[in-house]
Amino acid sequence: MNLFDFSLQLNGFPIKEARTVLKSIQDINEKDFAAHVEAKKQDIVAFHLKNNPYYSAFIEGIDTSDWNNIPVLTKQDLQQPLEERLTKHYTKFDIYINKTSGSSGTPFVFAKDKFSHALTWAIIQNRFGWYNLDFNTSKQARFYGIPLDKKGYYKERFKDKLSRRFRFSVFDLSAAAFEKHLQKFKKASFEYLNGYTSSIAQFAKFLHDKNLVLKTICPTLKACVVTSEMLFTDDKKLMETQFGVPIINEYGASELDLIAFENPNGNWQVNSESLYVEILDDNNSVLPYGEEGRIVITSLYNKAHPFIRYDIGDVGILSKKSTTKTPILEKLIGRTNDIAILASGKKAAGLTFYYITKSIIEDDGNVKEFIIEQHKLDTFKIIYVSNAPLLEEKIKTITIEMENYLEKGLQIQFERQDKLIRSKRGKLKQFTSYLNQDI
Repeated sequence: MNLFDFSLQLNGFPIKEARTVLKSIQDINEKDFAAHVEAKKQDIVAFHLKNNPYYSAFIEGIDTSDWNNIPVLTKQDLQQPLEERLTKHYTKFDIYINKTSGSSGTPFVFAKDKFSHALTWAIIQNRFGWYNLDFNTSKQARFYGIPLDKKGYYKERFKDKLSRRFRFSVFDLSAAAFEKHLQKFKKASFEYLNGYTSSIAQFAKFLHDKNLVLKTICPTLKACVVTSEMLFTDDKKLMETQFGVPIINEYGASELDLIAFENPNGNWQVNSESLYVEILDDNNSVLPYGEEGRIVITSLYNKAHPFIRYDIGDVGILSKKSTTKTPILEKLIGRTNDIAILASGKKAAGLTFYYITKSIIEDDGNVKEFIIEQHKLDTFKIIYVSNAPLLEEKIKTITIEMENYLEKGLQIQFERQDKLIRSKRGKLKQFTSYLNQDI
């Protein structure tokens, strides 16, 4: 029995219908696809104008015939009770309800109608199928967080059972924990790893230290899918070496859908079947392919809740190789709130200098992982986990490089800890600014 599909059907998510619709979308040729997308954009706007009091008030007086007139919807706009944002006639019995992770600092509860949620799963299954992975039959090694309350814990464990998943803790990344993971890989026929980038990268480093390749221990492995956190080039190379399988980069948002998934050609292919993705500048003008800006997304099928020109809070670039049917995400730079603001007024993407520091701090294998915090305009703290304290020479090199990239006169503090604090879901935020971003 296909337990994963059965569980979706049992909960009212029409996965068979969603697969049929998905295939019909994918069968539209390149020439006709732009017209199809334009029609879906206008359809979803017209639907919410007619049926969603919240959205009709939000967009009141706007000429929606010109797409560029439609205002951008922000997370702050959605931080009000869900019942005030739901489309008419929808109830808790015919929608999927969840909450965003709050990684942007502005969490909120959202809803998707059941067909829209089924379409999300149809697309995810389709993408995993590119690598011959089947949610109904392929066993997954899952590196995700898990609720610690009793009800939430057993609910996730039950879902794991239905989905052929075994969940490894991302809250304990010690060598002792990884040794236990290895024993499980020796016994279970896992076909792929899936989970948070930083946790899986730590497992790869453990394997490197032990001079082990995971596929020799677990020959059934086919792939590794990482998500939710930035994947850096050196980490990807390490994972490829230590796992012995392709590393696939996924980008998604719980309130929307799977946004992009690395295809077998190595391109980060954007989901054009259920989403319309734009790159906008600070004035909400559409930028051409190849230019960096805010990622703004429209959910073309969610009728329970409007996500129309929704600013997800990320910054990225769509490749010049993109087409309407096959957009390619060339680069995901980070979140709009992951910005370092300096005393001179200069601004810098936090993840960029995190990466510069990473290239220095991890080259000797001593430091296992680290994060950077900004506490004042001129004060940064590097919190790290390592076998031994950083040498003065290393500290001096990091300080010089950060000043070269940012500006002179910085105060760089170093703090060694036994382990890093992760979110309740197990995610690790590489850079955090504690400054008011409006400074």
